[in-house]
Amino acid sequence: MKKIGVLGTGIVGQTIGAKLLELGYIVMLGSRTSDNEKAGEWVTKYGTNALQGTFNDTVAFGEMLFNCTKGEASLDILKSCDKKHFSGKILVDVSNPLDFSKGMPPILIPELCNTYSLGEAIQELLPDTKVVKTLNIVTCSVMVNAHTSGGDATMLVAGNDLEAKSQVSELLHQFGWNDIMDLGDIRHARSTEMMLPVWLSIYLTTQNATLAFKIIR
Repeated sequence: MKKIGVLGTGIVGQTIGAKLLELGYIVMLGSRTSDNEKAGEWVTKYGTNALQGTFNDTVAFGEMLFNCTKGEASLDILKSCDKKHFSGKILVDVSNPLDFSKGMPPILIPELCNTYSLGEAIQELLPDTKVVKTLNIVTCSVMVNAHTSGGDATMLVAGNDLEAKSQVSELLHQFGWNDIMDLGDIRHARSTEMMLPVWLSIYLTTQNATLAFKIIR
């Protein structure tokens, strides 16, 4: 695997894309248009192995995919792409179904929490894709450099395919995550997505965005 497609041109997508470039991957950053300004600036900054395209271009390009789109838009964005391009691929979902319509702190979108999750909805939408939910419980700088949190934090993983989770865990190790806990199938995305309100409450109290969770066991 050499080519990775990253969906989303915000700070999360750009940060993950930059780390993947640093690790030697060829990375395409995807957006709604092929000439997205933020993606273009990112490509100019990082050079030869940094590419940009539409969401559909990016899904077709990547041997592995990252969903770094905003959670409230993720399903519509994925639906806009040709399903055949997802078939058999690993999709790492780092998004959260957050509703910011009433300001901070946001709430979880009601139909995508408690008895369901965005991770499950993506897996249901793309049954031939190996969806792995992870990295969604920390800010993006910590996602790609676990040591930024100042301790040996725990990263949680959920998904139906064991081999896919193994491959993603190898990548997480390259991001500095030494303590990785496999929670089981994609239903456990409910739990990790529900950790975001906890993370946000702690952040609002401490103003420390590099906080992370450690599971003592």
